[in-house]
Amino acid sequence: MGGTGKTPQIEYLIRLLSPNYRVATLSRGYKRKSQGFILANDAATAETIGDEPFQYFKKFPQIQVAVDTDRTNGINQLLQQEVKPEVILLDDAFQHRRVRAGLYVLLTTYEELFCEDYLLPTGNLRESRRGAQRADMIMVTKCPASISQVAQRSIKKKIGLDIPVFFSTIAYDDHLYSETKSMPLTTLKSNETLVVAGIAKPKPFLEYLGAKKQNTMLFEDHHHFTANDIREIKIKATNKIIVTTEKDFVRLQSHNLQEQLYYLPISCKVVFNQELFNQSIIDFVQSKNN
Repeated sequence: MGGTGKTPQIEYLIRLLSPNYRVATLSRGYKRKSQGFILANDAATAETIGDEPFQYFKKFPQIQVAVDTDRTNGINQLLQQEVKPEVILLDDAFQHRRVRAGLYVLLTTYEELFCEDYLLPTGNLRESRRGAQRADMIMVTKCPASISQVAQRSIKKKIGLDIPVFFSTIAYDDHLYSETKSMPLTTLKSNETLVVAGIAKPKPFLEYLGAKKQNTMLFEDHHHFTANDIREIKIKATNKIIVTTEKDFVRLQSHNLQEQLYYLPISCKVVFNQELFNQSIIDFVQSKNN
């Protein structure tokens, strides 16, 4: 139900594939204030296409970024473009059964493995654990960077499926970024910082920054910041730097906070067998584009 690290994983695949293939991303555009199919252009905002697609659009100008609640229609629309994508990445479509994907990568977090979770409302699963049998490979996300071989074998045994299982961790940048400048993370002082986060599972982000509760403002995932929210942020951030996630940054940057607002980028890093994971993806894409 969120927080498995889909956005960093999609960005990893974009970096892997876009140097050699025409890549498009297709998302639902969760909580956007628009309808139907939209192919992002210079008029796009986080409100028109959603925060995660807008993040892709801003970071990867070499790819096409589209949104459509009806992913089947979205795929057809992309394939009718003058420049057709060779690869379409869907960032949240494992349960979108009207689309038959060529390759399914199932994400599950190290702390909350799907095989130990339960259906809503008891747990966080959208469907039965048996649905994992549709996956072609599994990526266990948000692992400790030093996860041992013993722990990996234990997790593979718990999952109990005869498909490849890979492990990744979240890597944090060593700099903070605004629209126009950057600063080393080491210069950050917690008493001069307000941390703002509207993501599904903010705990690791807050812990990495060493954020104190009194200098933290938390919102729901994909939160649309209201005028009142911005007033409260500005009051609490008086004489402070505002540090937020990259996803929140694209929703906050239009609210006249430019002088104070910075984000901390994250990325997905595959630990162990990275070359095998990369080659598995590349081999599949090559087989479909020959």
